[in-house]
Amino acid sequence: MLKLNIKHYIYDLLVEHGMSETSAEYLNMFCLLIALLLIAFIIDFITKRLLWRFSAGVANRTKTNFDDILINNKLPRNIAHIIPLVILIEFVPDVFADFEYAEDIIEKTLKVIAVLLTLRIIRSFLNSIKDYLKTLPSYKDKPVDSYIQVFMIFAWILGIFGIFSILTGLTFIKFAVSLGTASAVILLVFRDTILGFVASIQVTINDMVRIGDWITFEKYGADGDVTEISLATVKVQNWDKTITTIPTYALISDSFKNWRGMMSSGGRRIKRSVIIKTSTIKFLNDEDIERFKGIELISHYIKERSDEIKKFNKDNNVDKSILINGRNLTNFGVFRKYLQTYIEKHSAINKEMTLMVRQLEPTPQGIPMEIYAFSSDIRWQNYEFIIGDIFDHVLASVAYFDLEIYELSVSNSD
Repeated sequence: MLKLNIKHYIYDLLVEHGMSETSAEYLNMFCLLIALLLIAFIIDFITKRLLWRFSAGVANRTKTNFDDILINNKLPRNIAHIIPLVILIEFVPDVFADFEYAEDIIEKTLKVIAVLLTLRIIRSFLNSIKDYLKTLPSYKDKPVDSYIQVFMIFAWILGIFGIFSILTGLTFIKFAVSLGTASAVILLVFRDTILGFVASIQVTINDMVRIGDWITFEKYGADGDVTEISLATVKVQNWDKTITTIPTYALISDSFKNWRGMMSSGGRRIKRSVIIKTSTIKFLNDEDIERFKGIELISHYIKERSDEIKKFNKDNNVDKSILINGRNLTNFGVFRKYLQTYIEKHSAINKEMTLMVRQLEPTPQGIPMEIYAFSSDIRWQNYEFIIGDIFDHVLASVAYFDLEIYELSVSNSD
């Protein structure tokens, strides 16, 4: 009865002083609305101050940084809006008692705002969880963003259902059931989201990609470090500092290269060859052998092999007046042994991993001589320096073995 008297107090007072009923109703509603908004504003201000001081005090007394993150994501401030919003919803019917149409619109609007405020509080809380998990070493390379986005999508779906339920006047359950027939459209609209969600789970379970991994994805032109894994996309910062965005589901539907295994193995592969002219390969005579004995890295090998070959040829009465008879050393074979020894003694090569110099299948240009090894330094700049150092030496040493590197000659014609 007291509540009824309050909401019509100004109206009764104005009518008693001779104002028309219609004007009194509008002026009564306007005054009550101003009073309600002022009260809500004051309560909102006080609540925010109290919650902020309380949360700041708790944050200062605790050792964990989670409460600090909650404050940074404005969770206490968003929660503070609940009390004034509840007051507005409670007293709006009194303010618009004589205006039923306006009351219905304002009340629905406030309820929609309540839904949006709830979503904002949920987002602040989930973002706080995300930021906190990213401070933990065990979660730094995990796609936390994807899971937070999934929860937010479900929250938004429920929120949108709730808003439409408020606007249409249907109960939440009835409204949700009525959307069953539109499920195909919903699946089509959220296709990428659903695929991204499934891909995120598979990527995490199978540990396919982590934040910080170096990946190469030729289809999308990506070659660099993964900086972000979200529900729908994966961001890669390429070596030229450009950003490539890849759909998350592409990680399980297409082929890409992850260099993490190389990064964690302690060695980066060197697989490069030089092509030797076939016409420069020859058997070694005694004069050549004596000359090659002066090369320190293979002097012991040359001596042992030449003595072994001489003994074999002598024991088998081989006619060495023709060089091709019997067993012989070749400049190509000796060069291969030289490179093998050189690589084995190189300080920047990982000796615990595969290491070899091999002859590949002949080509029309010549015979490739390939160095297959792993550098002990996996950093890109240092890796390129190591390769350059090795092949500078290889190219300069070819001439000492009477060999030549194939070079494509271009003839000028008029």
